[in-house]
Amino acid sequence: MSLAGHVALVTGASQGIGRACALKLASAGAAVAVAARNQEKLNALVNEITAAGGKAAAFPLDVGDEEQIKSTVKAVIAQFGKIDILVNNAGITRDQLVMRMKRADWDSVLQTNLTSAYLATQQVIGSMLKQRWGRIINVTSVFGQMGQAGQANYAASKAGLIGLTMAIAREVGSRNITCNAVAPGFIETAMTAVLSDDFKQSAVKQIPLGRVGSVDDVAAAVEFLASEGASYITGHVLNVNGGLLMG
Repeated sequence: MSLAGHVALVTGASQGIGRACALKLASAGAAVAVAARNQEKLNALVNEITAAGGKAAAFPLDVGDEEQIKSTVKAVIAQFGKIDILVNNAGITRDQLVMRMKRADWDSVLQTNLTSAYLATQQVIGSMLKQRWGRIINVTSVFGQMGQAGQANYAASKAGLIGLTMAIAREVGSRNITCNAVAPGFIETAMTAVLSDDFKQSAVKQIPLGRVGSVDDVAAAVEFLASEGASYITGHVLNVNGGLLMG
């Protein structure tokens, strides 16, 4: 699944799933622009990629800021000449029961998880249309498919990403641009590390494969969707959940 000659932009790349995706795409030969708020972690990631013989550059970015998204995409294109793979991965949680959820927590999660994907896609689409080749991959969640108590904002944002994925897939498919989503289940990340052991044990009991997923499991799915092997797949949600949700 060689991605040599392609340029990828990965948001939320400083840790977790985003970091794993950047490493995986770079190992497949893509030049990778890594974007997130933590410059120090981004620099460490770039050093790791370049030390392994890959090509990468860091771009500090808060996806909650529309102007930063616009300027970052311009900077990436100025440095690499194009963007033909976009991985919209940046995401946050602000958990609370809906009856107690503050409007600010609703707005920040929707802005970061959903609106940023629309804005980033809008900014890169011109580059993809120009070369008549592109891959847009949105990282959604099993909770965008089945809901989760205390996460009305997060579930809504991730469900919105699925609808966004399908709409964009229909808009740009004739130009050889695909748009797909990856829906991780319970993955071992910094976001899930704060959960209690009891909760984790209970969750694993619901997973037919009997284990928590790794960030590499998700990155492998992203790499596949970015490859030529997935050229006839668009508007699809690829579940990476160990069987937690089927159908």
